[in-house]
Amino acid sequence: LSEELAARVTVHELNANIGFEGFTTALHQQIAHAGVGAYWVFDSLTDLQPAWYSDLIVQNFFRVTCPYLYELDTVAYFAMLRNRHTFATIAAIRETTQVLFDLHRVDDEHYIHPVKVFDRYSPTMYFPHRITNGEAVAITSSEASARLFAKLAHNLNPPDYWRVVVDQANDALLSGSSDAQEESRRLLLRMLVGADERMGELCKTYLTLADLLGIATREIGTGLVGGKTVGMLVARAILATEPERFDYLEAHDSFYLGADLFYTYIVNNGWWRIRTAQRTPEQYFTAGAELHELLGTGRFPEPVREQFRQMLEHFGQSPIIVRSSSLLEDNYGNAFAGKYDSMFCANQGTPEERLAAFENAVRVVYASSMSPDALAYRRDRGLADSDEQMAVLVQRVSGDHHGTLFFPHAAGVGNSSNLYVYDPSIDSTAGMVRLVVGLGTRAVDRTVQDYARIVALDKPTRRWLADPADLGRFSQHNADVLCLPTNSLRTIPMAELAEMDIGTDWSLFISPDHETIRRLRELGARRPGTRNPRVVDFDTLLCRTPVPTMLREMLACLSAAYDYPVDVEFTLNFTAAGQPRLNLVQCRPLQTRGLGPAVPMPTPDRVHNPVIQLNNGGFMGGNVRLPLEFVVMVRPEAYLAMGSQDRHAVARLIGELNQVLPDGRFMLVGPGRWGTSTQSLGIPVRFTEVNHAGVLCEITYSAGGFLPELSYGSHFFQDLVESGCFYLAVFDERPGVEFNPSLILDRPNELLDLVPTAGSLADAVHVAWFEHLVLWSDIDSQRAVLAELGPGTPAQSARA
Repeated sequence: LSEELAARVTVHELNANIGFEGFTTALHQQIAHAGVGAYWVFDSLTDLQPAWYSDLIVQNFFRVTCPYLYELDTVAYFAMLRNRHTFATIAAIRETTQVLFDLHRVDDEHYIHPVKVFDRYSPTMYFPHRITNGEAVAITSSEASARLFAKLAHNLNPPDYWRVVVDQANDALLSGSSDAQEESRRLLLRMLVGADERMGELCKTYLTLADLLGIATREIGTGLVGGKTVGMLVARAILATEPERFDYLEAHDSFYLGADLFYTYIVNNGWWRIRTAQRTPEQYFTAGAELHELLGTGRFPEPVREQFRQMLEHFGQSPIIVRSSSLLEDNYGNAFAGKYDSMFCANQGTPEERLAAFENAVRVVYASSMSPDALAYRRDRGLADSDEQMAVLVQRVSGDHHGTLFFPHAAGVGNSSNLYVYDPSIDSTAGMVRLVVGLGTRAVDRTVQDYARIVALDKPTRRWLADPADLGRFSQHNADVLCLPTNSLRTIPMAELAEMDIGTDWSLFISPDHETIRRLRELGARRPGTRNPRVVDFDTLLCRTPVPTMLREMLACLSAAYDYPVDVEFTLNFTAAGQPRLNLVQCRPLQTRGLGPAVPMPTPDRVHNPVIQLNNGGFMGGNVRLPLEFVVMVRPEAYLAMGSQDRHAVARLIGELNQVLPDGRFMLVGPGRWGTSTQSLGIPVRFTEVNHAGVLCEITYSAGGFLPELSYGSHFFQDLVESGCFYLAVFDERPGVEFNPSLILDRPNELLDLVPTAGSLADAVHVAWFEHLVLWSDIDSQRAVLAELGPGTPAQSARA
């Protein structure tokens, strides 16, 4: 270049290893900065293959970059090497670009052959041209053209770069060369796993080359398989190191939709600009809301749909579950518990109907990546700028046909550390599980008028319920199952389900409700010939089978390998011979700050009229001494008198207070369950509307049927643990429980000072300020006290 021209040239060096989205976004920023009329010369597109391992992503890059350059009226040159890209990639580039031509070097001469020239035409335009003395001379004679093209190789469709690497890894496995195998394993780990440092180390330790090739053969599309998939596969690989010890595990039969497919879906449907806008702080939520709607409406490329068909042919008519497996999900520090969707597919009907249902399930999972809760979760944890692609895990549902229904005998969640023990004799390191009959949805969600069985694995028969009269009320009354004739997820009353033949003994899971039978007998209400009332208690399962030991050993093994507490989801089935079989469907690090060292509990002379005092447990959060400044109380009698719309307005008001009160220095008190989706059971807040609270307290209000739920192990539990929020359940009718709401409500209501627009709800929501309020808790004694220090403070607010 001349000095004058060189002075006008700017060279931009970008690192493709940061990933497709980061690289493309950085380049588009440079393109925007250069503005209209610039000239661009790019390095070869083929150079992107070693960084992204996929022609699919290379064509996505071109399809979003070329039109942007066209809009800015630029002139841009891209090159790519012949026979290194699939025909599909070339076709996508041909469709997108305005000009496409082949360059050939034959016998030391150079030829240019236009194959597409948009909106222009001449009689010799599409002839090959020889470059002679700086001029292009068309080769028009048939003899010269035939002689030229006879020397040009015409190869078959080259394989995708992804397939090249996988085939090389398979050859390395067969070759027996340890060096080649280790190099291939390293490449496949980058291509498929790409986990953060700690998960990456686990993958390096436990995933063999054969394991990784097994993943690659089950992947649809290309790219990383995501955190949920990695957690499940690594956990199974850990347990596989002791096959005789864990021989009761069911095999898994999973497929994976690579994260590159998520980008392809966005690009193909023309939404990339919205995706780019969503990555900016100004449009993080607004463009996210637009994408949330759009992602549920798009179409998949036909080659991908064909792979979907082949996968569904593999599963036949077995029910499947389509689960989120984003890049950030289930890693150390961020569980994303319940933030993204999973969809059951009963998988019945014609192949076309099953394909349509599956595609819709994938759309729902994709759309959940832009849900308000997911966006707020990422923002609150400093992940708004992180690359968050949505991969998908497709699993065969564990269970069997029982009449027209499909479900496992039982399912649950388990934690290797019982962080919130409810009895001083319980060993917190032994772990706990939350068990339900049927699908595990009722174990991970706070369900309507239903309670899972909480099991401390070192004392599996010990209950957190002190009063046997509560057993029937605080148990499972309904089960979730797949209904095959209706192709849908259904909720069935346990009384109805227990009449079915499930191929094993129902007494493993249900027992006579002796307390209810006794009361009915005393009241003379027992009818001759009627079946005794029963309760889901899992007593026989816990007393007479090895299941508690199996779960405890499995959790301990995984926790030791992770060097960290773990949280798992599992199903439980019994064979015809009565042998239990566990299916591990998910494993992730359990985010926790631990129980903490014991703290001195306040002596009576330091406590003036405790607001709350619990002497028999009913709290979660370890040993604390937590100063608080505000208590926000939803008045039960006022809330009960409200209609549905006003109750939801209360929930939104709590969300506003969550933003203005000091982080971790306020307590929320409300009737029934916080975070329920059913406003008749409590306050329907989203967790993002209470995530800054230091303490969450649920109180009983019998007049409205409001009851707390100690939801150990649920998604709500995970949110509490991750945010470090302490939880109190006040069953004020029980011995050892003291609650004095007047000590809150007699103080001035600060609500309107904090949220001036909340006037219509001031009778229902009371905000009290305290100068010396402290919460103490002690695990060993199972005591929690919320009280002011010293002689108390004046009722008049001193907060100027």
